[in-house]
Amino acid sequence: MFSVETLTQALILLLALLLLLALQKLPTRALSALRRRGRAAADARRHFIHGAELLARARSNSGNPSASLSLARSASAEADKALLIDPKDAASHILKALSLDLLGRKIPAIRSLDAALSPAAARSLSERERGDALFKRAELRLVIAGRRKRRVEEAAADLEEAVRLSPENVGAWCLLGECLEEKGLREEARAAYEAAVRVDPVSVKAKEGLDRFR
Repeated sequence: MFSVETLTQALILLLALLLLLALQKLPTRALSALRRRGRAAADARRHFIHGAELLARARSNSGNPSASLSLARSASAEADKALLIDPKDAASHILKALSLDLLGRKIPAIRSLDAALSPAAARSLSERERGDALFKRAELRLVIAGRRKRRVEEAAADLEEAVRLSPENVGAWCLLGECLEEKGLREEARAAYEAAVRVDPVSVKAKEGLDRFR
């Protein structure tokens, strides 16, 4: 008959062996998980890069509408593949939005930009990238709304943040000037056009905006 002390020692030894085996397997499991995540990230990046290349080709084929639309659809599909792997990748949401815009699908494009600018995704963007995305969303909002008051207000809010984050964005300054003009804020609009001219002294749109105040 085994004594209680002997049984206790045997159980302690068994538990120690099991713990040792678990610790030996843990790094392998962790490494395997990291490898899987690494492969998934590489696949998402590959789809994004391919989609970006397709979008660039679509834009350069503006003289051939059929080819341009086909390439834009393919770019959108690549963005979808990347987002299936990483739904919080802001860059892929932006790629999707730009592809949809080229396809004339403005409202879905805005939704994709909303996703890119959501707190969960926007962390992966630089300040300039966030500013550019806000500018694009404001542009689309004004296109689909016919410059209704509520949309002008929303666009102006996006543009004010856009020029704060990306002060070199001449287009954002000019569009902000237009929105402020529509809101009747003439001095603020003039200041926006002046800022645009400081960034790009040859900007035709900025100069035209300033001419309206003379």
